[in-house]
Amino acid sequence: MSSPSPAPADARPVRVLLVEDDDLMRRAFAVALGRYGYEVEAAADGLAGLEAFRAGAFDLLVLDVMLPGLDGIGLCRRVRESSLVPVLMMSARGDGLDVVAGLEAGADDYVVKPVDTFVLVARIRSLLRRATYAPPPSGESQPASEEGELLVFGELSIDTAGLEVFVSGAPVALTPTELKLLLEFAAHPGVVLERHTLLRDVWEYGWDGDSRVVDLCVQRLRKKLGRDRIETVRGFGYKFRR
Repeated sequence: MSSPSPAPADARPVRVLLVEDDDLMRRAFAVALGRYGYEVEAAADGLAGLEAFRAGAFDLLVLDVMLPGLDGIGLCRRVRESSLVPVLMMSARGDGLDVVAGLEAGADDYVVKPVDTFVLVARIRSLLRRATYAPPPSGESQPASEEGELLVFGELSIDTAGLEVFVSGAPVALTPTELKLLLEFAAHPGVVLERHTLLRDVWEYGWDGDSRVVDLCVQRLRKKLGRDRIETVRGFGYKFRR
């Protein structure tokens, strides 16, 4: 994997909250991310991380799962009570339960420790791209304004200009990853999308990506949009109903 290039010098520094209880790892990650132009605030435990989150404005959170006081999963849940900020979880190798619990709590993605700095920066950049850009889908639609269009699927409507989602007229709050996944589905209504295709187009993973991130994000979308909106096609993937 090639080394990610630093952010342009004139760009506003991206503020990252890093919550990691291992002193050596926390310092190493903070220094490494700083070299790539990120402005990092670090905390050593979950409660300190929650306090820092509430006191500051961050573009992205990197949370270790195993934290004293309040673990990373609990911290992610507390964050999701008031914010849709992108969250990247760090999990110990082979601990699948932590991965699932973190994604169910509202995390957008995860990396497995020990993690190479290049991989960490790549995952952060992918998350930030999801938070700032979403390609306009081309599903069944009707004009909404000069700035965009309103995609309508029964009681579900998606404003592609304002990046807002409504169910029966009521707004629905989605994380950047949930929104990107919804837009990908809405761009291909009635088409079966395989998990590896969604990993590539939404999470920007290669073939070695973990399909659990897709499955759990679909579960979260179903809870917010209705269980019948996204159909499971066993052995293949998912289909968005028109």
